[in-house]
Formats: sequence, structure tokens, C-alpha cells
Amino acid sequence: KNLKNLIHPVCNAAIQAGKIINKYYKTKTDIFLKEDNSPLTQADLESNQVIKNSLIKLNKDIPILSEESLVDWSIRKNWETYWLVDPLDGTKEVIKENDEFTVNIALIEKNRPVLGVIYVPVYALIYFSFKNGGSYKLNINKDKKVKNYFKHSIKLKTTTKTVNDFLKVICSRSHPNDEFEKWVKKNIKKYTLIKKGSALKFCDIAEGAADLYPRFKPTSEWDIAAGHMIIIEAGGKLESIDKKEILYNSKESVISPHFIASCKLEL
Repeated sequence: KNLKNLIHPVCNAAIQAGKIINKYYKTKTDIFLKEDNSPLTQADLESNQVIKNSLIKLNKDIPILSEESLVDWSIRKNWETYWLVDPLDGTKEVIKENDEFTVNIALIEKNRPVLGVIYVPVYALIYFSFKNGGSYKLNINKDKKVKNYFKHSIKLKTTTKTVNDFLKVICSRSHPNDEFEKWVKKNIKKYTLIKKGSALKFCDIAEGAADLYPRFKPTSEWDIAAGHMIIIEAGGKLESIDKKEILYNSKESVISPHFIASCKLEL
């Protein structure tokens, strides 16, 4: 009931998962292909299990939907509150060894995110937020347990821009797209392009390192939910291309609509 009190155990779960991922990182672990031809590694599976165990221990009555633990629509359509997890966002970035991968955990209530945690294992950076409580960033010591995530964290705030300003536009490193390029050239006058993997793109907008993230290729709900919360609580917004609110677990498909994530910006 008190979202702030959930930050500590959920951040701990993300960090423990990150330690598992770091253990496998750059070890040339076996890579499998899922039915959709997306890559899967042992790091994905073990990270998933660590997070699930932690969340069940925290509250066994809240169900979990994870990229690596799918739940049939006939069951989850009745969920009002649930955890939405990507135990390793950016498996392609792990394979490429470019450090740009994350652990994403979100709590969803009535189809909207109310808590979001993103952990960056290589850099020991954790981003966290909860509804009406703000968004934060903390650089942790990899070898020490954090007693209070709020005490030394930085409160995040997006930039405030107009379309006439010079904008930092961020895009996917591994999923280039012609539609993206056409949209940016049509709608943005002056910009520079930043390429980055995983949910780090949301974090960059939340802390003012980027201004705009248009997405025209498929993402799943677990890819964006934690970042959605972090951007909103930092003062930005995330909505579909046709300017509709993005809802979670409102349909059988877990594919999200094409969207625009941004700072305080009027297009």
C-alpha cells in the first residue's frame, strides 16, 4: 500500500539480478533463439528466477508477468495489480558487449505503472520512481548493500524544450528504422542523434541527457513500463504516436503501440 516502502526491496532484487548478469557478461555463454528469433541466454533465465523469488517473498499474492515467464491472457486479464518484469533488457547489447543493458521491474495497478526500477549492471547505476514520489538516480558501490536508496540519490528532472530548440533525439542502437528517420526529419528542425540500447533511453530523458525518443518498431510492455514511470515522475511524458495514453495488460497482445517519450515538449 505504501509504494515508497517497496523501493528498497525492489531495487535490491534488481541489483541481485544484475550481479547474475555481470557473472555471465563477456563469458561467451550459450545463446538460444526463442520462437520469435530473439536471443536468450542463461543470464536472462537466472536473472528472471532471482527477481521472481524476491517479488514472491515480498508479497506472494501479487502475480508476476515477465518476458521469460509468460502468463496466458485468460488468467492475467483479471489482474488489477501485478509485477511487470524484463529480467535482461538488451540481450543483443550483451552479445555485442557494449554495456547498454538493464534490469527492468515495474508495478502495474489498474493498467498503469505506479512504480518503476531500472538497474544498469555494468555501471552499478539504479533509477527508481513511484507514483507522486518523483524519480531518482543512485550510483551504488557494487560490493556494499544500500541501506537507504533515497539518502544519497539525485532527484531527476527532464529538460524543458520546444520544437524550435536544438533537440537531442535518442534512438535504438540495434533497431534502426526508416519510419523513425522520416518522422524526425519531418517534425524536428534542429537535432543531434544519440544511439543507445535498452531502457537506458528512458533514463537519459528522465535525467535530461536526451529530449526525445520516438519509437516506430515493436516493443513489449515489459520493455517500457519501468521507464514510463521514471519519465513521468521526472516531468516528461510517454504516449502513443496518436497521442493516446499507453495502458498495460488491457489486451491479449503484450506488444506496445508505437510511441513518443519526451521531456517537457510540445510537438
